Order: sequence, then structure tokens, then C-alpha cells
Amino acid sequence: MVKHVAILGSTGSIGRSALAVVDAHPARLKVVALAAGDNAALLAEQVARYCPDTVAMATAEGVDRLRGLCGAGTPSTIAPGTAGLVAVATHPAADIVICASAGTAGLEAVLAAIEAGKTIALANKELLVMAGPLVTRAAARRGVAILPVDSEHNAIHQCLHGRSRDEVRRVILTASGGPFRDYDTAALARVDPEAALQHPTWQMGRKITIDSATLMNKGLEVIEAHWLFGVAADQIDVVIHPQSIVHSMVELVDGSMIAQLGVTDMRLPIQYACSYPERWGGALPSLDLTRAGRLEFFPPSPDRFPCLGLAYRALRAEGTLPVVLNAANDVAVDAFLERKLGFTSIPRVIAETMDAHTVEEVSSLQVVRRVDSWAREYARDMARGLELTQ
Repeated sequence: MVKHVAILGSTGSIGRSALAVVDAHPARLKVVALAAGDNAALLAEQVARYCPDTVAMATAEGVDRLRGLCGAGTPSTIAPGTAGLVAVATHPAADIVICASAGTAGLEAVLAAIEAGKTIALANKELLVMAGPLVTRAAARRGVAILPVDSEHNAIHQCLHGRSRDEVRRVILTASGGPFRDYDTAALARVDPEAALQHPTWQMGRKITIDSATLMNKGLEVIEAHWLFGVAADQIDVVIHPQSIVHSMVELVDGSMIAQLGVTDMRLPIQYACSYPERWGGALPSLDLTRAGRLEFFPPSPDRFPCLGLAYRALRAEGTLPVVLNAANDVAVDAFLERKLGFTSIPRVIAETMDAHTVEEVSSLQVVRRVDSWAREYARDMARGLELTQ
């Protein structure tokens, strides 16, 4: 049986890895729709190779550039913006929608895909951070599976397979600790974007790499784990694991610990999501434990990684506070990358924006968008104020 795949974010690192999985299994996977941001040149190459009949780009100008590059090979349906993302996500033939688009742009598209009955392979943690109640309620109502592609949540999914939630005491997310796991506070204050973008283990986009350095990426994953697996904040722990070989663990009520180990390659969790509930052979190398060396685990320092504590605070408050956390973090990271904000000011912007927010229920997409917009504007004002004091 051939599974038909739609990919939101096909030109990003996760999207390219997803297409590598398609290449490895041409008799099992076929691309029917692709969406990208602004990289028309790479998307045109993907269109020529995979021949999707529906394609989307972020802007109308991008669509025009893509048409010029594709020429006679232009797909039958090509559209910009949210409408284009929704068209890709709801392609009639698509069985699996891989959501690898960055940020919050894919929220409407994922909700539309769920309503259309598509299986969701989720690599965009921001969607559950912002709209976890909406997404999970919709998936439950439609009987749609949400399969995690993040290596940590994918590992937990594998560890939980076939187990009752009553058997679970806690889930344990592993974090590499990023490039600054041994820095003191004074050294962190001097960090620049070039240093923060040097991740010791994974090759990722700029924003997620900074989130890894602040450990906000792990904080967002804590919130995501709550919605994916139905576990409370007190049942989710984070440990620093510099080797990134143990991708995450589950502790059962009897004290047994189940862990998933593997090579550090995103093709593995993507293939798992595409093949589930089956297992397919793959071209990835096996993990050689005899060469892995020492496996180390450390508690994250609250002083070094205050963003992690802010994420737990947002999860415990529930409602719209995770929306504020995510939006303020986006703004602060952008300001840091533009050299307008110091590294240690990132959590300060987030915390003060959270302090200014009155929490409300996530009752609709309109509420999510309104709070997101307010938080971004407030955080921008905060960041501009901090520019003057640094």
C-alpha cells in the first residue's frame, strides 16, 4: 500500500529529511503536495523531482517566482499564504500531513487537515503550545492520530506503545544542553549569535538552535508532551544528556525505566511516523553502543536556563499563558539574532510579558491569534526598552 504524503515546510531541515525518507521508500511513499516559505528555487527543484499537483508558498510574490522557475512543469494547483497551506494540508489524496513549517503559520492548515481526517505527523511544537486544547479536541472528535516527529516525543511515543497511561509515573525528556551548558551567568551575558548558533549535536534552523541554547526548546517540548500524552506538569522531567543518544525515557509505576536510543538523525523519527504502526527497514546506520562511550545525565540549572522554568509556569497556569510564552520568545530570539538584545535578556522579555498578561481560556482560534498578537507587540516594546539599558 502506498501512503500519500503532504509536507508543510518542505524546504526546511525537517522537510528535506522527510523527502529523504520518501526517497528511501519510493514504493511506499508518494508526495502529493508541498508547501514552503520563501525558497522558490529549492521548491522548484522539489516540484521537478516529486511532481506534486498542489504547491503553496508564503507570499504571492513567491508563487510568481515559483511559476517562472517551474515553467511548463508548474503544478495544477499553486497558491500563496494560509489558503495555500490549507490546500496542501487537505489534499484529497493525502494520507499523512507532515507539519514541518516553522512558527505558527501552519495552525489553520493543521486544524483543516484534522477536520479532513488526515493523520498528522507533527514536527512543529508551537502548534500544541499555542492551541493544544483546540488541536487535541479536534483530533479526538475526528479520530485522527497525531504522531510526533520531534525526536524526544517520538521516543516517548515508542516507549508508550501498547501501554496504558495508568502504568506511567513520568516521562523524561532529554536535552543536549546546547553550547552553553557549562557556562556561568557572567559568561552567558557575553554570548553572541554566532556562538549560540553552534549546536553541539543537531543541525537545525536558526530559531530552534537559539531555543536549544536557552533550553526554551525543551520548555516548549514539556508543554507539547502534556498535550500529546496526557501527562501533568509534575509528571514531566527534563535531564541534560550531552551525548544525545537516549532520545527520551518513560518511568513506569513499578520503577522500571524504558528508553529509546538511536543515532542522531531526524530521518529515524520521520520514518517512524510515516510507517506507523508498521516498522520499515531503513538506510540509517545502527547505533554502535560499544563506541558510544559514557552516557551522562545532569539536572538542568534553573539559574543557567530560566526559560525552562517559565515554560513550566505557563503549563501550570494553562489557558493562554503558553501562547504568550511562545510569542514573547519568538520576539526576543529575533531581537537577539539581530544583535538588539543580549542573550540573558531573552528570558527577561518573556517573563515580563507573561507577568503583564491576564490568562483566559483557549476557546477559539480567534482567542489564540488575538493573544499572540498582543504578546508580540508587548514583547517588542519590552525588547526596545532593554536595548537602551544594555
